[in-house]
Amino acid sequence: MLLVVLAALQYLMITIFLSFPTQAEGKAVLVTGCDKGFGHALAKQLHAKGFTVFAGCLLMDKNGDGARELKNMKSDRMKVLQMDVCSDQEVAQAVDFVKRTLKEPEEGLWGLVNNAGVSTFGEVEFASLDNYKKVAEINLWGTVRVTKAFLPLIRRAKGRVVNITSMLGRMASPSRSCYCVSKFGVAAFSDCLRQEMYRWGVRVILIEPSNFVAATGILTADSIDKQAEALWSGASHTVQEDYGWEYFTHHVALMKSFVNSGLKDMSLVLNDITDALTSPCPNNSYNPMETYWWVRLQVMTHLPTAIADWLYIPGATL
Repeated sequence: MLLVVLAALQYLMITIFLSFPTQAEGKAVLVTGCDKGFGHALAKQLHAKGFTVFAGCLLMDKNGDGARELKNMKSDRMKVLQMDVCSDQEVAQAVDFVKRTLKEPEEGLWGLVNNAGVSTFGEVEFASLDNYKKVAEINLWGTVRVTKAFLPLIRRAKGRVVNITSMLGRMASPSRSCYCVSKFGVAAFSDCLRQEMYRWGVRVILIEPSNFVAATGILTADSIDKQAEALWSGASHTVQEDYGWEYFTHHVALMKSFVNSGLKDMSLVLNDITDALTSPCPNNSYNPMETYWWVRLQVMTHLPTAIADWLYIPGATL
C-alpha cells in the first residue's frame, strides 16, 4: 500500500513539474528568416513572451520592411542582425554578435530556430540542377551551416534546436522534388543531431507544418510565373514536345491556385515552436496542420507505398 501511495505521489510531482513552462526571462533565442512569414511573426511572439530575440534578416542591410519593423520596436530584447544563411562570413559575424551581446555568454544561447527557407516547383524533367542546388543551399545547407556555428553556445545552455521543415519533409509530392529533397534532408539531419545531443542535454525538435502558403507568402503568383518561364525555356526540345505546352500551362495554373490555399492563421505553427522552446518536455516533432493533411501524412508514411500512391497520386495503379 505504501508503495502505491509513493508511486502516486511521484507521478503527481512529475505531472506538476511538467506543467510549468521554462521561464523565458533571461533566455535568448536566435531565429533565422525574420524578414517575413513564420520568422517575422515568431520573433514578435517570443519577444512578447519575455525572450531576448536575435532576429536574423536577409535584407537588414537593404533596410527591408521586416527588419525595419522589428528594429522600430526599439526594445533592448529585440536584436536585429544581418544574416544570409548561405554566407559563411555572415553566419560567423552573427555568432560574434550574439556572443558580444549576451549578458552572460558563458551560459550559452537557449534556443536556435532554423526557419529561413524558400519554396519552388517543377517536375524532375523541367527542374534544372541549379534549381535543386539553390533550394538545398538555403533550406538544407543553410540549416546545417547555422546549426554547426551556434551549437557550442546551445550546448552550454543545454538548450533547444528547433528546425522548421514541412510535411513534405516526410512525404513526397509530384512537382515538388527540389523542395522535398531539401526538407527530407533537414529531417534526416535533425534526427541524427537529436541522437548526438542527448548526452549534452540538448533537445532537437522538428516542426513539420502543412500548407501555410497563403499565410507566409513563400510562393506568389509572380514568382510562379517567373519560375515557369525559366522551367519551360530551360527544358530540352524533347521534354517540351513530349509533355506539351497545354499540359505545362495547366500545371502552372494549378500551382497559381495553390498560392491562395492553406491556412491563413500562423498561430498553430507559432504556438508549436513556442512550446518546443518552453516546455520542460517538448515533443520530438510537431505537426501543425489540418486533420486532412495529418491523415494523409500518416497514410503516406505508414501504409504500403503502392496503396498510399493509389489513394492520392493521379495515374498510380495497384
